[in-house]
Amino acid sequence: MGDQDWDSVTYIGQKANSRHSNTARSNSEINAARRSGGVVSTDKKYGAGSNKALGTEGQRLAKIDRENEVAPPPKIDLSVGKAISKARAEKGLTQKDLAVKVNEKSNIINDYEMGRAVPNQQLLGKLERSLGVKLRGKDLGSPLGGPKKK
Repeated sequence: MGDQDWDSVTYIGQKANSRHSNTARSNSEINAARRSGGVVSTDKKYGAGSNKALGTEGQRLAKIDRENEVAPPPKIDLSVGKAISKARAEKGLTQKDLAVKVNEKSNIINDYEMGRAVPNQQLLGKLERSLGVKLRGKDLGSPLGGPKKK
């Protein structure tokens, strides 16, 4: 019990931080601290709390980000879409009927016919079998021949 000091005060919260060294905000404050012989350390902060340009470091990083952009995947050729719609019309199917037949949504069939879809080989195979025409490789739209019989 004899080691307790009744006169000492413990600061908690913001008052505790106020006892630490001050941060100089301007060049004049830094120069005054240097003249008085105080210990001065300076740290360069990039874009700390401001919306100004990021400086050369930030510009370099932004350039690296632009170089690493991933190109969007290629869309299906419009000739494939026209072959799908022509074969579908010859069979008398609507987009919804064809979609049900290949177990897809009707807007997927619409995207393929308009050339907006990213090609999916599995779906193209299903469409080929259900429409009976070639949709991949050479001679698009030609009848799909079965295996050659001997």
